[in-house]
Amino acid sequence: MVQKSKPPAAVNQPEPRSGPKRRGRPRAYEPDVALGKALDLFRKQGFAATSLDDLSAATGMNRPSLYGAFGDKRELYIKSYQRYRDEAAAATVAIFREEMPLRQRLERVYAAALDIYLSGDTGPRGCFTVVTAASEAVGDPEIRAMVLDGLTGLDKAFASCFRRAREKGELPESADPVALAQIASATIHTIAIRSRARVPRKELEAIVKGAIDVLVGAKN
Repeated sequence: MVQKSKPPAAVNQPEPRSGPKRRGRPRAYEPDVALGKALDLFRKQGFAATSLDDLSAATGMNRPSLYGAFGDKRELYIKSYQRYRDEAAAATVAIFREEMPLRQRLERVYAAALDIYLSGDTGPRGCFTVVTAASEAVGDPEIRAMVLDGLTGLDKAFASCFRRAREKGELPESADPVALAQIASATIHTIAIRSRARVPRKELEAIVKGAIDVLVGAKN
């Protein structure tokens, strides 16, 4: 009797590899770029006058996307203000740290400040702290703390400059670094306000020169 041959044993076939997992839908925006757009708008219009629709149009993001990325309008404002502070500090930190004559240091600090205040596609935007954050600080403790921190930090940076200058003999022993620092900071504030009022740069530079002459002595 002929035995029927058994069918060959089934060979285990390797399971097809699954393709790479699809990632979520990519963002249609860059958060860093969007924050820069929001910063520009807040500097131009302030907090109250800037609506969510304005922010949506400026950043190219709808409201849900704005909320998801930055939180509500207040949170976006605070993030924008911190971004401004970081950028302003980056523009001057090396000037405050490098060794150079006092007059040259002050000239460079004020020139960097004017570059910031006079920038803007539609006109000078001034200083975020002076133009808008100082107003919001009245009713918002967190913003008020940021404003005070910024003002104090600037005073300390200037005071360190004057203290070093006094040690090097550029200023008399009787010079008060703290008082001079407050005058130097006040000059920063006035050129910020005047730049927003579209005072020409040459006039602002004349104010700066007069202030420097007082701070270091006209003979230096």
